[in-house]
Amino acid sequence: MTQRSRRRDLWPWTWELPVGIVVANLVLAMFGLHLGRAIANVLAGGGWQFPARVDFFTSLPAVLRGDAGAGLTDLAGHLASSSSLFVCIGVAELILLGFTVVVLRLGLDRWGPARMKGMATRGEAEKLLGLTRLRRNRALIRPDLYGKDRHRRSR
Repeated sequence: MTQRSRRRDLWPWTWELPVGIVVANLVLAMFGLHLGRAIANVLAGGGWQFPARVDFFTSLPAVLRGDAGAGLTDLAGHLASSSSLFVCIGVAELILLGFTVVVLRLGLDRWGPARMKGMATRGEAEKLLGLTRLRRNRALIRPDLYGKDRHRRSR
């Protein structure tokens, strides 16, 4: 019998958590789009700029069409070409996707349904199984090496 089968989940999964995860991933993808554009513009010599909060969502279609200056104000210098824009956006999205997968994996290992329940902390494990206890109880564990009558047996 596995540990998961012995425990009963008192709180059923509902729609709020999956919808929250999807919305958070969409916002992260939109942020990655603007981050990729900012990196492409920096590499082209246009400077590091993000759109105003008002233009964060409205500039997305133009950026996806290849306009590196959509939603930006005070443009100084050159803007990125559409090919370098798409390459930088792709790289930024892949990095954010990798980051998301790592964070999700760590979160599921820590709080997910398949986590180990009832595990001891590092300090508790040291107290019960560590070197301190082994040294304290060495005469009981290995009486032939550390016992009181060690010298009598060796003769």
